[in-house]
Amino acid sequence: MIGTRPYEIGDPVSTIDWFATARASAASGRDEFIVRDHASDEAPRVALVCDRRPAMGIYAQSLPWLSKPSAVREATAAIVASAMIARADVASLDYAEGEPYWLPPGRRDVPWLVAERQSEATPFAAPEDNLEQALTFLGRLHRDLPTGSFVFVLSDFLVPPRADAWLDSAARGWDLVPVVIQDPIWEQSFPRIDSVVVPIADPRDGAVQPVRLTRREVSERRSRNEARLGRLLAELASLDLEPVLIGTSDPHEIDRAFVEWAELRRQSRWPR
Repeated sequence: MIGTRPYEIGDPVSTIDWFATARASAASGRDEFIVRDHASDEAPRVALVCDRRPAMGIYAQSLPWLSKPSAVREATAAIVASAMIARADVASLDYAEGEPYWLPPGRRDVPWLVAERQSEATPFAAPEDNLEQALTFLGRLHRDLPTGSFVFVLSDFLVPPRADAWLDSAARGWDLVPVVIQDPIWEQSFPRIDSVVVPIADPRDGAVQPVRLTRREVSERRSRNEARLGRLLAELASLDLEPVLIGTSDPHEIDRAFVEWAELRRQSRWPR
């Protein structure tokens, strides 16, 4: 970084220095956005954190539910493609085997390795708290992920990080982006399937068992799922995080979700 200057139309949101902006705005009494000016050879950074708990890998593409492995694969492809267009360095982290698998930024083969990492050969054996572990791990990489880096966290967030884990990461000046991957029918809500036998997968081992639910059980599960999503989105909003909500593995729909997210960010952060 070589200094700061006033915001100009077209500057990436990630270059805004929020501390300098707050000081300048307080001094002038009006919104004064300040951005960090970088040397021409300093590339922005984009890091991917992929949740690979067993529950993220239980449904295959052939089943009539959201295939989270496919959704993660398409979402990471969209993020990497956008990063490459912006000439950003890409990094990736997961705990698929229980230990951190870190692909640092700056390597030319990282985009290819990220795609390979999302193949069926990579297991879903990460611990339940792997997202918190990942944020802590990244916090030690000041040189790899300087202030202004984008950190995309891809998960269903059925086991979300604690609020203080998000806050600690945000304090490092990263632009944190939760990518919430949930089945819109079975997780964001619940269908009217009372008195119908349906196969339910155990998230621990993927074993499928037939289950018949009563009307009351269906209603209670729908209420719980909708309330759970509402709490998650409310908590992210309270932390000033702007999530991308994905309920499909279709690449065009995923691209649309990211475009809508980017437009909402532009509108919410555009100087008035």
